[in-house]
Amino acid sequence: LRCCTSASVVTDGSGAAGDERSAYIVRVVQIAVMCVLALTVAFGIFFLGCNLLIKSEGMINFLVKDRRPSKEVEAVVVGPY
Repeated sequence: LRCCTSASVVTDGSGAAGDERSAYIVRVVQIAVMCVLALTVAFGIFFLGCNLLIKSEGMINFLVKDRRPSKEVEAVVVGPY
C-alpha cells in the first residue's frame, strides 16, 4: 500500500514537464493525422471531379459526332456553286 499513497510519491518537478511534453506530442500527432486526412479528402474530390469532367467531355464529343452532317450532304450543298 505504500506505493499507492500520495505520501510515498516523490516529485522533482520533471513529472509535470514530462506530462506537458507528452501532451504536446499527442497534439502534434493529432494535427498531423488531421492534415493527412484533409489532404486525402481534397485530392479525392479533385480526382473524382477530373474523372467526371473527362467522362462528360467524352459524352459531349460522342454527341457532337452524331450531330455532324454526312459528307454526302456537304457535297450536294457545295456542288451547285
